[in-house]
Amino acid sequence: MAADLIIFDCDGVLVDSEAISCRTHADVLTRHGYPITSEQVSERFLGRSTKQANLEIETELGRKLPEAYHGDLQDELFRAFEADLEAIRGIHDVLDVVTQRVCVASSGSHPRMRVSLGSTGLYERLAPNIFSSSQVTNGKPAPDLFLFAAKEMGVPPERCVVIEDSLAGIAGARAARMKVFGFYGGSHCGAGHAETLRQAGADLTFSDMHQLPELVRRIEVDALTG
Repeated sequence: MAADLIIFDCDGVLVDSEAISCRTHADVLTRHGYPITSEQVSERFLGRSTKQANLEIETELGRKLPEAYHGDLQDELFRAFEADLEAIRGIHDVLDVVTQRVCVASSGSHPRMRVSLGSTGLYERLAPNIFSSSQVTNGKPAPDLFLFAAKEMGVPPERCVVIEDSLAGIAGARAARMKVFGFYGGSHCGAGHAETLRQAGADLTFSDMHQLPELVRRIEVDALTG
């Protein structure tokens, strides 16, 4: 296949935000009556939209989360991003050299990405080609967001490569019939995460973002010679 578009997830792929996000979600949820650890947040909700997570939590609670929860979560998350968030090592270098078009397809909201990508110098490099699950009916693991991003970019799904760190993202990319690379270079990725991504259906896995241009080139060569 010829790869014309690289679709990046945001959290854990462009910015090393997952550990910060899971810790903040756990702290705020616990404070608002839903005790949970950051590890449990990661296991249950990594890669999924806040809307999906909230619906699941509210079903368990049998009530709506208090209105203050949503404002507290956003305020604390944005403060943590501005104070501690870093870009994934090598991503700026990769954006300098890849020849394919690039875009972002994230379960995060546009305001969240404006802060996370903005604080790491990535927003200006990627805008306006930044797409959120808020723009589709069904977020990951459904294929809707990836198909929407490809359509907006004018590229057929079979000519897209998705870079994902979550099981929901891998599932969504596969459902969209796109090549998907599993990235496990974020600080939240423990031992065994690469194998977990492979078992979920990633076409290949990698932990160093500097490898990406060569990996994309390799699948193009393999398609020509295979």
